[in-house]
Amino acid sequence: MAQKGVQLDQETISCSICLDLLKDPVTIPCGHSYCMDCIKTHFDGEDQKPIYSCPQCRKDFALRPVLLKSTMLAELVEELKKTGLQAAPAAHCYAGPEDVACDFCSGRKLKAFKSCLQCLASYCEEHLQPHYESPIFKKHKLVEPSKKLQENICSRHDEVMKMFCRTDRQSICYLCSMEEHKAHDTVSAAAERSERQKELEVSRLNIQQRIQGREKDVKLLQQELEAINHSADKAVEDSEKMFTEMIRLMEKRNSEVKQQVRSQQESEVRGVKEVEEKLQQEIRELKRKDAELKKLSHTEDHNQFLHSYPSLSALNTSTSSIQIRPRRRFDHVTAVVSRVRDKLQDVLRDKWTDVSLTEVDVLLPTAEPKTRAEFLQYSCEITLDPNTAHKQLLISKENRKVTFTSQQPTYSHHPDRFTGYKQVLSRESLTGRCYWEVERNRRGVFIAVSYKNISRVGRSEDCRFGSNNKSWSLDCSTEGYTFWFNKVQTAVSGPQSSRIGVYLDHSAGILSFYSISETMTLLHRVQTTFTQPLYAGVRPYGTHRPSAEFCELK
Repeated sequence: MAQKGVQLDQETISCSICLDLLKDPVTIPCGHSYCMDCIKTHFDGEDQKPIYSCPQCRKDFALRPVLLKSTMLAELVEELKKTGLQAAPAAHCYAGPEDVACDFCSGRKLKAFKSCLQCLASYCEEHLQPHYESPIFKKHKLVEPSKKLQENICSRHDEVMKMFCRTDRQSICYLCSMEEHKAHDTVSAAAERSERQKELEVSRLNIQQRIQGREKDVKLLQQELEAINHSADKAVEDSEKMFTEMIRLMEKRNSEVKQQVRSQQESEVRGVKEVEEKLQQEIRELKRKDAELKKLSHTEDHNQFLHSYPSLSALNTSTSSIQIRPRRRFDHVTAVVSRVRDKLQDVLRDKWTDVSLTEVDVLLPTAEPKTRAEFLQYSCEITLDPNTAHKQLLISKENRKVTFTSQQPTYSHHPDRFTGYKQVLSRESLTGRCYWEVERNRRGVFIAVSYKNISRVGRSEDCRFGSNNKSWSLDCSTEGYTFWFNKVQTAVSGPQSSRIGVYLDHSAGILSFYSISETMTLLHRVQTTFTQPLYAGVRPYGTHRPSAEFCELK
């Protein structure tokens, strides 16, 4: 009882603002007491408000309350400090409605620190001490605070349920195992927990592996997002540069045409004016001659007329040789520029359909790469999609290598999987200009590109690379090469090599295969029109685990 009284005194002399022992205790008109600094800070925060209020009872004051020192509380605090007692527990140590309360606290209960499965009770830190100090409680099982301790008691026998019935899949007490569960498969709860713990660890391992897989997928998506943003930014920058170059070229051509027309205009005008000046001179001369002849015609003196006539009647015929020829016109310039404009409009209209969010290429044709270094500028990282792989294909090396195996890997069902032919497609779609290389282990492999909507189920020709109009394939055998498209095969000659390079210019409709060794030799080139994004594919065949790997290109 004495301890309870002390506890009440501790609560009485605790500041409700800082939850510590009162320091320089003062009392406000409503009767509540606080540390002087705490209540000053509180009222300072309310100086901008029309009224002041008590932090505890919320009583309002029109004027800022006068703080009166509480002598009695100050003496009590000093006395408690001398005895070494501390202030009451902070408010956050008491149990709330959602907390597990200590079963042994009297009055206001503290939060439980642990629960005991043997005692079926919960304890705060103070009341838990006997479980740590007394040998009697050494074997008691302490767990995190729980409100469900009573669920461990058998409702029929009022005993702790330490058994588990595997037949009925429920916890039971020892008496239950001797009665209604007598013929059932029963074990101790600890033994059942041990078994289920093993299953739990396996499940956790699977979950962690899935998390790692998903995190890897997220990383790939982030890389893809970064690549998309980088590619889009580069496409905008490059296209802006090229359009600027085209505009600059057109402005230059426009300036040259204007300069040429003006130069020709000046020359033609100068020539016309020269002819005009000569004609005007001849007109003036003729008018002067006409005036003289007119004057002569009115002469009454016959002798004077006859004397002057021979010299006046003679005309200078040199100017009569001037001929006016048709001068150059400039309509042909307008016609030529008009034809250029029409051709440019046709090019832009026809080629503009090749520009999309997934495929942005230079509108005007450019030269194909010639050297391997130039091809490597268009190199792309290709990974295989396990969801498309036939069940006898093993995908490895970060999804870059595929191996034909007689032992089927454990693949789940997926609608994209090839079920008949041992084929697999890439995860990435291919548009624009792309280059990649495939390494084979000196056995057979079909190296292909395909539309995504190629058939997957069965062994019809609609599913096999190169046997339909949705895929193009180069058969690389130990004896030579054969190109396949839409069931038509074409013999291909070229040096044997374990590495094959593939170059794709989607918008230009170019697909080329190269034999890669110390040199790069063109094996076969296709010129067509691709109407959909393409996916890289391979189909290894032969004995002794044939394989194919998409190479990492530096």
